[in-house]
Amino acid sequence: MTNTQTSATVETVTAHVTDHMEAQVEAGTPGVALLDDGRLFIGGQWREAAEGRRRDVVDPSTGSVVGTVAEGDAADVDSAVAAARAAFDTGPWRGMSGRERARILHRVADLIRENADELVRLESLDVGKPVSLCLPVDVMTAAEVYEYYSGLAQSVEGATRDTPLNAFAYTRREPLGVVGAITPFNFPLILSSSKIAPALAAGNVVVHKPADDTPLSALFMARLFAQAGVPDGVVNVVTGAGAVAGEALLRHPGVDKIAFTGSTAIGRHAAAVAGEALTPVTMELGGNAAQIVFEDADVEKAVGSVIKAFVFNTGQFCMGGPRLLVARPLYDTFVEILGQAVPGVPVGDPRRPETVVGPMAAERHLAKVEDYVAQAVLDGGRVVCGGERLDLNGGFYYKPTVIADLANDSRVVQEEIFGPVLTVQPFDTEDEAVAMANSTPYGLASGIQTTDLARAHRVAARLDAGIVWVNDWAMLDPAVPFGGVKSSGFGREYGPEGLAAYTRDKSVVISLD
Repeated sequence: MTNTQTSATVETVTAHVTDHMEAQVEAGTPGVALLDDGRLFIGGQWREAAEGRRRDVVDPSTGSVVGTVAEGDAADVDSAVAAARAAFDTGPWRGMSGRERARILHRVADLIRENADELVRLESLDVGKPVSLCLPVDVMTAAEVYEYYSGLAQSVEGATRDTPLNAFAYTRREPLGVVGAITPFNFPLILSSSKIAPALAAGNVVVHKPADDTPLSALFMARLFAQAGVPDGVVNVVTGAGAVAGEALLRHPGVDKIAFTGSTAIGRHAAAVAGEALTPVTMELGGNAAQIVFEDADVEKAVGSVIKAFVFNTGQFCMGGPRLLVARPLYDTFVEILGQAVPGVPVGDPRRPETVVGPMAAERHLAKVEDYVAQAVLDGGRVVCGGERLDLNGGFYYKPTVIADLANDSRVVQEEIFGPVLTVQPFDTEDEAVAMANSTPYGLASGIQTTDLARAHRVAARLDAGIVWVNDWAMLDPAVPFGGVKSSGFGREYGPEGLAAYTRDKSVVISLD
């Protein structure tokens, strides 16, 4: 699809979704039709939770309940794992050729594009994402991920090995089995696709536990998988609380791999539980990335990149850039420019096509951001702009906030805020900038603004981060792996590396005597 075609699609879908959601609001009806009554999807069937419990789905732009979904528990997880195990052991998926699986995954990508307006509507309502950004970022990225791994599904193969043995030796790359995919609230569609697509491409089966607050796109995708021809039991979706359904999935002896994205605190617990059973895991955890602006940077471009990095997805982005380090000669000027530019970023109803920053996904996340900003003031930080809630329709809005002059050991600098808050600090030398960037426990992403190519390579090599962007932010593609170091986790998603995480190698040695 060309850039012109993509832009036209974005405009068309945004207009359609906006009109549809506004019509529902004016009519006084809920903003979403919960698919199949929000039931669990297990073994190709929609069913209620074993205990019959339900949980509310809240629109973060208004704080209102728009429906309910099934509240799964350990019994439901057990049913889902059993269905997945049966599908892996006796179903057709594992034995299909890579080419056959590729056709089905490509059909999933096509169906995502065909149902883009509905996915935009669900994801925007569930998470509070602006509809104008949800299509090109969330929905189209998910389609590209399935499309990318449909190609790699045909390359899951081993190799022959030359040895001095009188034998024929070769390796096989085989699927692991049942994958437990646990995904967070901030990018439900993208972060589920980054796990489910490579898992399926390799021949695995999946039990997906979406985030407590944002289950809608996972349920919709279950329908698309079935429509695309994914056999029953290959993908199962269990909604419910992380502390109950998520914990049951982590501890289930029938799970062969855990793929987890979430906070570092919960990730540590998940890794420890998986370690007890020696279950392999991929952990994509929290981040607190630094953006380094050197004195030779293109200031105009740098400002745009800096703002994008910390307001994107209302700051609820583990690879966002909430820490800004600026060369001292540019520091005062940069802070002044940010103070003038950031208040102009459109904040408001995600249904409006002009909105760039929507609400936070839940009231508790908003309260957490407020606590951090209050702590910043106590630590001597200067609030350049923002620093308060935005009262709009009862939603969970917070104004994009810039805080200057904090010490590097402030909690607000060292910890992950996960909201639209940017701290700004000066540095004097390249060594100091690198040391400050690496000073937190995290290492998921980092960024450099410079026109010096040698410096870009030199500094990128020294940064503790799984991905480094130069002169822009959040340049992501399914072919480019990402993941963390230090407290940001381990393992990689995207790229051939992401596929390898869902396979294991087996060696076969045949005697020629």
